[in-house]
Amino acid sequence: MFLIFISCIFLGAFTGFLAGLLGIGGGLIVVPALVYLLPQLGISNEVIMPMALATSLSTIVITSSSATFAHHKNRNIPWNITKPLMFIVAFGALVGAFIADHLSAQALTSFFAIAVVILASYMLLSIRLQRYKEMPSKIKLQFISLLTGVVASLMGMAGGAILVPILTYFGTPLRHCIGIATVCGVMVALFGSLGYIISGFGNELLPAWSLGYVYLPALSGIALTSSLFAPVGVKYAAKVPVQTLKQLFAIFLIIVAMKMMLT
Repeated sequence: MFLIFISCIFLGAFTGFLAGLLGIGGGLIVVPALVYLLPQLGISNEVIMPMALATSLSTIVITSSSATFAHHKNRNIPWNITKPLMFIVAFGALVGAFIADHLSAQALTSFFAIAVVILASYMLLSIRLQRYKEMPSKIKLQFISLLTGVVASLMGMAGGAILVPILTYFGTPLRHCIGIATVCGVMVALFGSLGYIISGFGNELLPAWSLGYVYLPALSGIALTSSLFAPVGVKYAAKVPVQTLKQLFAIFLIIVAMKMMLT
């Protein structure tokens, strides 16, 4: 357990740095890393993936909350649009957590891997979406939010990689897209974590120091350093070719996802 904690301290630093440097969600890094680390404790394969997803979401609650405050302070959050969406996406995240509890380990791993390949391919190709349509109806927007919450919860991520391109497509200014996605990410992480905690209670396959599916030593290790190193990544973003790094990182993600599918 101590080795997992130490490993997660370094994982948190790496995750925070890349999140600041590339603007990516930590779940894309944390989940595969935990899928590799947690078996070292002798944990059953049946609970490895939901534990990785739940722990990843729990770390996002901490890191995204400070980002939300910063975006609010900078007036990047259009609350008239955000408020209805944040509650719908929260419900979707809760549903996604309970769906995950009923999926087999292989199905959950395959879903994560396929979704990562899709998101990484988008990152790799650097598609720049332009404004093609006006903002959809309220019902359609709420459906998009619900689907985002479910998918993000099943992937252990905040959902910004899904929401930002969609909102950009419908003509929302980029800084507002990021602000909305950050708030929704907190809701996804909070309610997704809650769902995983509730659904994991009483599971005899879970190790000590687990709160439902959330593994507390890993959570504390990642949270300890991720927020500290995110500003460092932001600082270096102006000094390195971020677009090239994003493409290389996308290739790395595709390789990791393919390995997860084939394992």
